[in-house]
Amino acid sequence: MGKAKKLFIKTYGCQMNVYDSERMGSALAADGYVPADSPKDADLVILNTCHIREKAAEKVYSELGRLKPLSEAKAASGGQMTVAVAGCVAQAEGGEILSRQPMVDLVVGPQAYHRLPGMVARARGGEGAQIDTEFPAEDKFDHLPEAPKARRAPAAFLTVQEGCDKFCAFCVVPYTRGSEVSRPAEKVLAEARGLVERGVVEITLLGQNVNAYHGAGPDGADWSLARLIRELAKIEGLERLRYTTSHPNDMTEDLIATHGDEPKLMPYLHLPVQAGSDRVLKAMNRRHDAASYIRLIERIRAARPDIAISGDFITGFPGEMDADFEATMALVREVRYASAYSFKYSPRPGTPAAEAEQVPEGQKAERLARLQALLTEQQTAFQQACIGRTLPVLIEKPGRHPGQMVGRSPYLQAVHLDCDPGLTGRIVDVTIEKASANSLSGVLAA
Repeated sequence: MGKAKKLFIKTYGCQMNVYDSERMGSALAADGYVPADSPKDADLVILNTCHIREKAAEKVYSELGRLKPLSEAKAASGGQMTVAVAGCVAQAEGGEILSRQPMVDLVVGPQAYHRLPGMVARARGGEGAQIDTEFPAEDKFDHLPEAPKARRAPAAFLTVQEGCDKFCAFCVVPYTRGSEVSRPAEKVLAEARGLVERGVVEITLLGQNVNAYHGAGPDGADWSLARLIRELAKIEGLERLRYTTSHPNDMTEDLIATHGDEPKLMPYLHLPVQAGSDRVLKAMNRRHDAASYIRLIERIRAARPDIAISGDFITGFPGEMDADFEATMALVREVRYASAYSFKYSPRPGTPAAEAEQVPEGQKAERLARLQALLTEQQTAFQQACIGRTLPVLIEKPGRHPGQMVGRSPYLQAVHLDCDPGLTGRIVDVTIEKASANSLSGVLAA
């Protein structure tokens, strides 16, 4: 047998990219690739990129600049390092990546990962740079192999939906991931069963707009996310379910009811609103207003009183005035978030908002600081309220200190405690004794 080829994948951005990286690794494992510990050791390096954050493309080019001397050293020693750029930056930049950085051998968009092994073989075989950023008619999931059969970590991601039809004015997702596509329910169920067989007890369902899921069911009807969750909950050994990310306009009554009726669905919901000003929401093309969002939160909390709400916010969206920002602050005070992500607006080329008159950077930064101070205050209050409570915690992995393990609460908080490593993959009751900004610590309940 020849020497095994080594693969290194660097993943940027969202949980869906983590899932995609795993599936790319599985596809290439069938061609004899094994994981490398670093790019220096790799025959194939894949940068699985994200286009959501500011200057995403420039960060990719900087990383490619760091890889260049490694590639040259490999060639000087008679080896070959193949470099691929995958993901949303690949989709958005396309052939520009090959023009700006000729060392790149492959550019592959998110919908073409099932064709990656053939592209790699052609590039390594001397057929020149390969590029595939098409949105193919076939479903990539039909062609990608299952995740590795080895025993898994206790928690796993599972993509059920891709793409978005909302076209928010600030967002590149419809252009990089395409229109909304839902996987057939039976394929999702089969993948979930396989994960559970390999030790997974918690699954997070992924989608750019996951609550718009409408996959074909085995009964011939389109299943909603609520129905999919109820069927997944019947899998023996699957103890916890989560989903992310959602749009308020697709938060249906049956999904709200499922939060109250299905104990395996965790009491944590990430439901971005982005702003509290109706004028800004309209400019963002969010297709809802602040009052309808607040009423939605009230209905969700009525169904599941202990639910924790997380959100996303953008400050300094084009045209945002002081009064608009104060409306966002008022909404945050009313909703009371357990956690949230907040960012200054930064233009994404090709999106409508990028062409609008921009808010000065100083105003963006000042508003962001005020918003983050309020969100931190709310998150701290939620964390402190957990002290003295006994929470069911899924033990996931060793902590930083000898004897310490780390798990997850129902509210997605990291929980540190001293316990037997043999409890990994088990859900145990933990009495919370301390809280920090981003984690809790406690002891096994008596």
